Amino acid sequence: MSAPDRLPEPDSVEPLEVAQTERIYDSPWVGLRRDWLELGEGRRQEHHVVEISDAVVVLPFTSDGRIILVGQYRHPNGRTHWELPAGRLHEGEDPLVGARRELLEETGHEAATLEALPGFFPTNGISAHYAHAFVARGCVEVAELSLDPAERLVARCFDRREVEIHLDSGGFADGFTAITLLYWLRLQG
Repeated sequence: MSAPDRLPEPDSVEPLEVAQTERIYDSPWVGLRRDWLELGEGRRQEHHVVEISDAVVVLPFTSDGRIILVGQYRHPNGRTHWELPAGRLHEGEDPLVGARRELLEETGHEAATLEALPGFFPTNGISAHYAHAFVARGCVEVAELSLDPAERLVARCFDRREVEIHLDSGGFADGFTAITLLYWLRLQG
C-alpha cells in the first residue's frame, strides 16, 4: 500500500510518565516488567509489559501455487492448529534471513523469492513484540524438517481455495496466520 493510499497517522498523544519500573521475570524466551504510570493528581496505575523478541511469519507458495501450512501443537492451549511457518528472530538477525531460516526449519523448503508484506504488533496493548511478514514464492523442498526439541509439527500443501475456505470459516485460530493471509489476499485485489 503506498503512502497516499493510507490513512493519515493519528495526532501524537502525550505518553504517560513512567514513575517506576520493576523486573518481575526474565528468561531466554520472555521477560515481564511492571511499569507504574503517573496518571496525574498523585495517582498511579500499574501496567505489565511482556518482552518478547521480534518474529517472522512466512506465507510459502510452491512453484505450482500450493500453500504450505504446518500443523503445529501449541502447549498453552493444548491444540494442534494449521499455521504458517513462523518463529522468533535471533538477536541481531535480519528479518529476511530469519524468514528463510524458519521456512527451511519448519517446512524443509527454500524459496526462489521473498517479498515483504505489512508487519504488525500481534499483542500491541501488552508488548512491543513485532511480526515481520513475508510471501515466499517458488518454494522447493530441499531438506527434512529441523525442529527445536519442543516443536511438534507436520508440513502439508493445500490449494489456495482450501486455505481461503478455512480462513473464511474462522478456521485459523493463530493470529500470525490469519493476519498474514488477510493482508496477502487484500493486496491481491
